[in-house]
Amino acid sequence: MQTLALLLVAALAGGPRTEPPQDSLMSPGVSEALARYRRDRIRDVRYDLAFDLTARDTASGRAIVRFVRRGDDDVILDFRGTALSSIRANGDEVPNVEFNGAHIRIPRSYLRRGENRIEVAFSALIAAAGASIIRVDDRTDATTYLYTLLVPADANQLFPSFDQPDLKARVSLALTTPLEWSAVANGAALRVDSTSRGAVHLFRESEPISTYLVAFAAGPWATVQSTVGNRPITLYVRRSRLAEVDADSIIAENARAATWLEGYFGSPFPFHKLDLVLAPAFPFGGMEHPGAVFYSEERFVFRERPTPQQLLGRTATIYHEIAHQWFGDLVTMKWFDDLWLKEGFATYMAAKMQDALDPKSDAWKSFYLRNKPLAYAVDGSEGTTPVWQRLDNLDQAKSNYGAIVYNKAPSILKQLNYLVGDSAFRSGVQRFLTRHAYENATWQDLLSAIGSASGRPLDAWGEAYVLRPGMPIIEQRLEVRNGRIQSLTLRQRPARALSGDRPWPIRLEVLIAPVLGDMVRIPVLLNADSVVVTEAVGRPAPRFVFANASDYAYGIVQLDPRSVTALETDIASVKDPFLRAQLWGAIWDQVREALVSPERFIRLAVRELPSETDEQIVGAVVARMARAVTAYATPLMRSAMLPDVERMLLRGLNNEARTYGVRKAYLDAWVALVGTPPGVSELDGMLDSVTVVGAPLGAPTRWAMVTRLVELGAAEGQRRLADESRRDPTPEGLRRAFVARAATPDPLVKARYFKDYFGADLNEDWVTSSLDAFNATSADSLTMPYLRSALDSLQWIQQNRRIFFITSWIGSFVGGHSTPEALELIRAFLRERTDLPADLRAKVLQATDELERTVRIRRAFGINPI
Repeated sequence: MQTLALLLVAALAGGPRTEPPQDSLMSPGVSEALARYRRDRIRDVRYDLAFDLTARDTASGRAIVRFVRRGDDDVILDFRGTALSSIRANGDEVPNVEFNGAHIRIPRSYLRRGENRIEVAFSALIAAAGASIIRVDDRTDATTYLYTLLVPADANQLFPSFDQPDLKARVSLALTTPLEWSAVANGAALRVDSTSRGAVHLFRESEPISTYLVAFAAGPWATVQSTVGNRPITLYVRRSRLAEVDADSIIAENARAATWLEGYFGSPFPFHKLDLVLAPAFPFGGMEHPGAVFYSEERFVFRERPTPQQLLGRTATIYHEIAHQWFGDLVTMKWFDDLWLKEGFATYMAAKMQDALDPKSDAWKSFYLRNKPLAYAVDGSEGTTPVWQRLDNLDQAKSNYGAIVYNKAPSILKQLNYLVGDSAFRSGVQRFLTRHAYENATWQDLLSAIGSASGRPLDAWGEAYVLRPGMPIIEQRLEVRNGRIQSLTLRQRPARALSGDRPWPIRLEVLIAPVLGDMVRIPVLLNADSVVVTEAVGRPAPRFVFANASDYAYGIVQLDPRSVTALETDIASVKDPFLRAQLWGAIWDQVREALVSPERFIRLAVRELPSETDEQIVGAVVARMARAVTAYATPLMRSAMLPDVERMLLRGLNNEARTYGVRKAYLDAWVALVGTPPGVSELDGMLDSVTVVGAPLGAPTRWAMVTRLVELGAAEGQRRLADESRRDPTPEGLRRAFVARAATPDPLVKARYFKDYFGADLNEDWVTSSLDAFNATSADSLTMPYLRSALDSLQWIQQNRRIFFITSWIGSFVGGHSTPEALELIRAFLRERTDLPADLRAKVLQATDELERTVRIRRAFGINPI
């Protein structure tokens, strides 16, 4: 008998398929074999769902599942709820139904060819964490709010379903809630009926959507309604936070995005309505549910004057989620191995939209800073994966979320767009959306549509960028003689051996910056191990050369020594902020490759930053400088340089000639880094100020200051924590106080927090927010005892927590360390845990890469720093 692995290989190869035994399809999770089994037998699915939300911890439910059945086999539904009460198939009760806590098998004797109806009574959990219905209690006004979050495969935790993305369904919903509550769902509200149990909210049937996109929210929401153009939108927000919400701007930006995308995609908005929910304690930035987009309340409601970059970040999130209405919701990936198809496109389209709607926003500079460093950090590690990530079971789908699909994928789409041109790219995308509307598709379908529009085959491009793991390092080799360029050669090599030794096809622009005159950009096709840039030969000797102007290529550029020296001397003379941001990044990459010492970078930043006026560049450079000081620098180097760094940052935040955004970037960096006795005293005193950096000292910054004082064990730290808790008793204040206490350098506090992290009563957002404070680098001796336990818990984390959580968990626990001892502990874990699933091993290797670099950099420059 063929194994499941062989079956999947045969299926992917297009060969004959042998169906696995039905018993194996009942195993935990949703296997690809089960999905394929149902894909061939089930179509035209409809769910009629009803939930009673009047109890605190449990939702009782009823699901009527209608579908058309092909063949004569049993039907398997997925369900992981708390209880299954009864089940009827085509009007007949099904006694002693087979239910194993993961799946329900409906025997073929109760089914028909053609139309079928299954009715199930069940219950599902309501909890602060680990449940499909998340509960948030607002202590401000003693209210409770509920919302669902089902991505990637938690719909079956909420209701019996065919929980796979390619069995789309129309969904009708009824919610019973307390009388004073309102509710929102995928479908438009039809009416509200009053009953003895409460209010029954009835919603219109949705368009065909995947199960992970089914959504509702219920509670005593305040609402803001507005019509922009001809598009009515309702925003739902907690009553206690209504006064803080910039509702008009949020609604307008969502409407603006929908209108622009209708034009770019050449198709109308795919769903019959667009409503918005600011979800409290939401574990990530947004979720693209059709008809009811959920956004993180914390990231959308500013408790102090927002910087321009915070506002642009909020806009980018909105654009991302609205782009999903087409890429992800209208056309959905067939299986979660193609997760990048929706996430990468949403991020890339958000940047295109921002560039078109707000040309002054420098959208492509933001795109570079938000995506390339994160993508390169993972793709250069031993744990990297292809963009298309093999997935045997949706239980493992959470591991696919991360920098490869969110940051590398949009980056390679930018390369693809540059390769085929704007017109062909847009035309291909429109063909793709038209061909697969309300259906499912694969990456091959996308490249076929773009390839057809551009008149060129893209199979080789797809193999290199979608199926191949890793990335290239692009080396600049520059020779100058007698004041002229003798030769300029670009060489590419894989960052890791796992990528193989074949060259990537790379189209890029080489920038040559002369000593005098305008910069020259030369298009180059780098499709071999090395290419000579013949157009550069004979030109006057340049100040510097950069092989990725405009950031079209995906790969780290390794600068030549002449260019490094020139940029270290006067990077501020580069007038283009986008290019300047890239050049700062290229120098930082030299540090991470142990080619330039962290001390050189720190001194460069201290010298050059005072003249920098771009808020994003200041923020990026000070963050890198902070990493160099706190991790890459040896203790001796750190103690020698910290006073100079603190003074530079303090001067920057006090510089009234700079904009608020630049001064705020300096302030945030200073608070995160301050550690000398005079600096700590200054930090403590600043909490008594009314204004800082020209604006009122708001709660977020105050809490950051308190957390730093607590982390350092400052004499006034615990008193300041108590004072701030009394000053800010809001729900957000309670969360911030929880974060601050996690930083306490006390073994008893660390023990209590680590235990609480595994409870069901603590919201995931609180845990995620506190992980970096718990794992502060200054407390590495206190957190070292938890490192192995944190790694041993990964399978539990994967099973019980949401997407992104596992990456935050590993990143914080590993990232809090910088010693060879910590590195050896992790290596020992990987050696010993031969049973660790491959996806989790990859996650550990991804996080460990930065620790390995830290140890290597310290060894390289710890004895004789330059």
